[in-house]
Amino acid sequence: MTSIGSPLEWGVFAAVVIVALAVDLGVFNRTAHRIGFREAAVWTAVWTALALGFNGLVLQRFGPVRAAEFFQGWLLELALSVDNVFVFILILQTFRVAEEQQHRVLFWGILGAVVARGVFILAGAALVTRFQWVMYILGAFLIFTAGKIVLAKHDTFDPAKNPMLRLFRRLIPTTDDFEGSHFVVRRNGRLMATPLLAVLALIEVSDVMFAVDSIPAILGVTTDVFVVFTSNIFAILGLRSLFFLVAGLVRILRFLKIGVALILAFIGAKILIASFVHVPVLISLGVIAGVLGLSALASFVFPERPKPGPVGD
Repeated sequence: MTSIGSPLEWGVFAAVVIVALAVDLGVFNRTAHRIGFREAAVWTAVWTALALGFNGLVLQRFGPVRAAEFFQGWLLELALSVDNVFVFILILQTFRVAEEQQHRVLFWGILGAVVARGVFILAGAALVTRFQWVMYILGAFLIFTAGKIVLAKHDTFDPAKNPMLRLFRRLIPTTDDFEGSHFVVRRNGRLMATPLLAVLALIEVSDVMFAVDSIPAILGVTTDVFVVFTSNIFAILGLRSLFFLVAGLVRILRFLKIGVALILAFIGAKILIASFVHVPVLISLGVIAGVLGLSALASFVFPERPKPGPVGD
């Protein structure tokens, strides 16, 4: 397991994240309110600026190759997070979570995701470092995942039928109605979960499921724990504001899933041929950025045609 980060770099990263989260929740979002487009755009810009600023620190401390790996990992995780946005929208709409409470749920959900991602990354990097042949399994898995994305039919995910949610309600006493922004309330001297806590648990489970695809993809870019973890976490932390910004836009980007599939297939192939052909980091970064840009452009140039209504309408 390798890591270019010294205690100083890890400390700077932790300080940036902690201060930004404290300002986000403790100052600007102290009281529950609906997150509008303008506020979401501002916070998306803030998290993007923080990620790029930290990318500049990586460039200054460790050179252009590591900086390109960081940017590539950050961009890749953002692209793979599009599916998270779809599922988050579905979960929040299914359980009719009030718009004023959505930021709070996503805030704590993404904090939990940070911990889960750290465990996945450390375990994955340790496994790859000790058993180099695992990389070939990861490469094949990414190509398989790409094929699954292309061939998959429309998503039929139903949060209400999720087995983890049913298990949650069976094991933990839950109130019938939401209790404002509270995850837990006391009823007749007994602590009970609210549906908001169940929604939070479901968001955590969905993120762990998506990590199974995204972590192998980023390990295909680099196995350096510092680069993988910091780029991944900056992308995940920016996902919350991105959710409010693109909740309506993601449905317009009809070719983005195809673009993500091509990127996963490219990284998988790059892993499999690494012993014979070395693909420079800048070329890899160009492929990822180019595919994302072209898939977004194609979505606007060739929008999905509206389905014809019944005859006589």
